[in-house]
Amino acid sequence: MQEWNRAIELIEADLASQIDVGRLAQVALTSVYHFRRMFASLAGLPLSEYIRRRRLTAAAAEIVAGQAVLDVAIRYGYGSAEAFTRAFKSMHGLTPSQARRPGAVLHSQPQLRFHLRIEGSADMKHRIVKKDAFRLIGLKTRVRLIYEGPNPLIEEFERNLDPTVRPRLAQLSDTEPFGLLAVTENLEDPGTEGSELDYWRAAASSRTAPVGYDSTDIPAGLWVVFETEGKFPEVLQHLWADAAAEWFPANPYRWAPGPQLLSVQSEPDGSKGRGQLWIPIEAITTDTR
Repeated sequence: MQEWNRAIELIEADLASQIDVGRLAQVALTSVYHFRRMFASLAGLPLSEYIRRRRLTAAAAEIVAGQAVLDVAIRYGYGSAEAFTRAFKSMHGLTPSQARRPGAVLHSQPQLRFHLRIEGSADMKHRIVKKDAFRLIGLKTRVRLIYEGPNPLIEEFERNLDPTVRPRLAQLSDTEPFGLLAVTENLEDPGTEGSELDYWRAAASSRTAPVGYDSTDIPAGLWVVFETEGKFPEVLQHLWADAAAEWFPANPYRWAPGPQLLSVQSEPDGSKGRGQLWIPIEAITTDTR
C-alpha cells in the first residue's frame, strides 16, 4: 500500500489547490476509475468526500485561529463565504463564527493511512470467468450508497416492485449468473455526503427485454466471482471491501468499468444466506500496476 499512501500525501500537499486525480492514480499505479472505486471500497467514503472533509478540517483550524472567513473560503476552493459557511456547517454542525466561541465542538477527518492486511487464515473463494456478451434486463432506480447495514432506498424499491416482476425475470434468466440479480453500476463520486449509483433488480439474459423493462448490453470480458455466506446484509457488503483490500492487491487484475452483479440465496427469514459477487476485471502486467 506504499503507493496509495503516497497518493494520500499528495492530497495533503494540495488541499489548498486543485487536486489532480489523474496524478493520484498514476502514483498509485492504476487507472483513475480503479483508483476511485478502490478508494471508496477501502476508505468507506468516496474520494471527493474525503477531500472535502479534509479541506474543512484544515479550514476549521484556520477559522479558530482567527483568519477571515472569506480568505479561508477562497483558499479551499469555495466561491463565496456563504457557500463555505454552508459546507462548514454541514460537517461541523456550526457556522464559522460559532466555531470561534470557547468550548465549540468541531468534527475532524483524520488523514488516512492504508495498510495491507495479510492474515492467511481466511480463504477468499473466487473463480475467474471469461464470459461472452450478454444482456441485463430488469428495472432500475438511483440510490445512495450505504457501506454498512440495510439501504432504505433499495428496500423501498424492492417493496414497490410489481408482483409479476420477479417471476418474469426468473423466466428471462438463461446465462450465468443465473436467477434474480441485484446489480449496481454507474457509481458517482460527487463532493457531497455519500455517492449515488444505479441499482437494478435484473436477470442476465440473451433475450430481448419485454416492454416496460430496462436493458443494457454487457460486452464480452473477464469477471472475478467471489462466494460468501453468513449474516445478511453485512457479509455481502463486506465482499466489496475484501475484494479491494485483499484480492486485487494480490492478483494481476484491476477493477474494470461495468456493473457488479450479486446473486443471493437467503434463508426464509432473510437473516443469513449465500451470495456470489461478479466484478468485471481486466488483466494487467506488473509494470502497469
